[in-house]
Amino acid sequence: MFKRAHLPDRAVLSVSGPDRHSFLQGLVSNDVATVPPGQAVWSALLTPQGKWLADFFVVADADRLLLDCEAAQAPMLAQKLSRFRLRARVAVEPVPLHVSVGWDGDPEPAAGTIAARDPRLAAAGWRLVSEAPLEDLEASEADWDRHRLLLGLPDGSRDLEAEKSLLLEAGFDELNGVSWSKGCYMGQELTARTRYRGLLKRRLVPVTGADGTLPVPGTALLTMDGLDAGTMRSSRDGLGLATVKLDRLRQPLTAEGLAVTVRVPDWMRLPEAAEAS
Repeated sequence: MFKRAHLPDRAVLSVSGPDRHSFLQGLVSNDVATVPPGQAVWSALLTPQGKWLADFFVVADADRLLLDCEAAQAPMLAQKLSRFRLRARVAVEPVPLHVSVGWDGDPEPAAGTIAARDPRLAAAGWRLVSEAPLEDLEASEADWDRHRLLLGLPDGSRDLEAEKSLLLEAGFDELNGVSWSKGCYMGQELTARTRYRGLLKRRLVPVTGADGTLPVPGTALLTMDGLDAGTMRSSRDGLGLATVKLDRLRQPLTAEGLAVTVRVPDWMRLPEAAEAS
């Protein structure tokens, strides 16, 4: 059965004006030069040094691009994008639209709603942007959270650290969040160097707790010898994500004395050394 859930912690920014595509194209990690109607592109804004600041879905709507982003980050994102306008004929502003998700099927067409497939994984379902809150929903925000944790999908600032995290640590390569052919954008140099030189030392990976619970974000993960192995990020009902050092990925881990097991999803590509460790 198709499930829909409202995401109250999401917001929508509008990028309008005749230069909207070229403006975003020079700033974000993915190719947004021609976003087709009815499709979404997952992308990120980085620091000039190539560290994550925010990620969002870009959806085309008539004469504007809609950015489905974290509500808490929307003011910062709008401010930073606006600083780069210079002579570009664009306007960046919040719009009163609502974000929902749907999975386990396909949505029925609905007036006032834009439905676009989640570009990360087919099992992630659909992004739904609507003029009014959807009614008679089949699932809750918590249901969606469990679903995305099972898939191993990051959830913005819950799983990445601003001005610290690298895109490839969080699976942006495998999950279609980076274009390697679009040309320059802010932070591209480090992102490309990380990929082509194999510089990654850690990955954001799904984890489970032995007793169905996991510690709070920021809790240190340790090897059985007490060595630092990583840090817990978001979790719910014993499912979670954690940033784990690649050379300790296959070792037994604990967090506050609880056993924590790494679960590598099928979509994730790891270096051979990490697979063998």
